[in-house]
Amino acid sequence: MLSSKINMGIRWSFMRFVVTRDKGTATDPVQQLFVDKIREYAKRSADGKLVDPSPSILKEMKKELEKLEQQLGGGAGVDMTTFPTFKFDDVKVDPIDELAPDKVAVKQKKGGDKKKKK
Repeated sequence: MLSSKINMGIRWSFMRFVVTRDKGTATDPVQQLFVDKIREYAKRSADGKLVDPSPSILKEMKKELEKLEQQLGGGAGVDMTTFPTFKFDDVKVDPIDELAPDKVAVKQKKGGDKKKKK
């Protein structure tokens, strides 16, 4: 019981250290440069698109998206962002003769009895 309380206290102090330590500022100039670049990239790609893509990268991305659409059932005129609609038709079932299996079982029993008597 005492060891679990000690372990819990260590965990809480470690978590408090981790949470209070990271506030988006860096002590090292290289780390600060990295943080600044990440913030700049986040501002420039706010709409979720690539930042400063070259024409070859755009062409390759378009080719890969077309290939993915074909694999997943998309194509021209198909909106892949909507949830698919499912249509289930009622299955036509043939009428079942409920007595047929019983008649077969009765015939098998009668045939089996004749074999035993002989």
